[in-house]
Amino acid sequence: MAQNYIGAYQAALENERANNQPQVPTTQVFVLSESVRYGQRLTKEDVRPVLWPQAAIPEGAFTEAAALFPEGSEPRTVLRTMIPGEAVLAEKVTEPGQDAGVSSRLTRGMRAFAIRVDVTSGVSGFLRPGDRVDVYWTGTLSRSNGSRQEVTKLIQTNVRLVGIDQSADEDLSNPVVARTVTVEATPTEVAGLAQAQSTGRLSLSLVGAEDDTVAGQVEVDQKSLLGIVEEQVVEVEKEETCSIRTRRGSEVVDIPIPCTN
Repeated sequence: MAQNYIGAYQAALENERANNQPQVPTTQVFVLSESVRYGQRLTKEDVRPVLWPQAAIPEGAFTEAAALFPEGSEPRTVLRTMIPGEAVLAEKVTEPGQDAGVSSRLTRGMRAFAIRVDVTSGVSGFLRPGDRVDVYWTGTLSRSNGSRQEVTKLIQTNVRLVGIDQSADEDLSNPVVARTVTVEATPTEVAGLAQAQSTGRLSLSLVGAEDDTVAGQVEVDQKSLLGIVEEQVVEVEKEETCSIRTRRGSEVVDIPIPCTN
């Protein structure tokens, strides 16, 4: 009797504890059932639904199969490598039927522009799509005094790369010495980059992944690089003097007189 009483008491206690535990509301979210890579078509066999806490659903996650796989449309294309159990996000796949090209990576209102680079101007091939760079222009400027001087100037900051040569894959791990890089810019910035590329040389400087600082105005010429201070020539205004010249015998004498208009 004592054993039955104690067992019933423990079962009731555990049941009460289970009922008192807070209930976390969940929502269905689609995650990867196997690994997928850049450029791969996403199919229904690649994903599975799981229950996800509503307060922790990532932005851009798909909660309905109709949204991830619209009826009558072609599959989406993977933009980044994803592993099993990872939530499928809108930023990691294209729109239905769209290829994983540069056009699918552009933000609304932005345009793509190609910049010619080499091993020195392209950060030794360590650039990859998704990185952000500062753009420097090196060319000759005409000064107000008529002289011409070569300068290097920062013209664009924190510009996002969307392609390296003909690839938009952000999962590139090996350094590639590119001939061109494609950047994302507004139409006005594209016009400025085109003008700068046609009148001088463009160089890229890689911005750190966690760097949120904004570079100020930067312009360096040869004199400022070497620390040469240009002497200022100050013109001293000469005091106007007036005189009359007279002859005294064989001697000519200048006699100062007040100047008049």
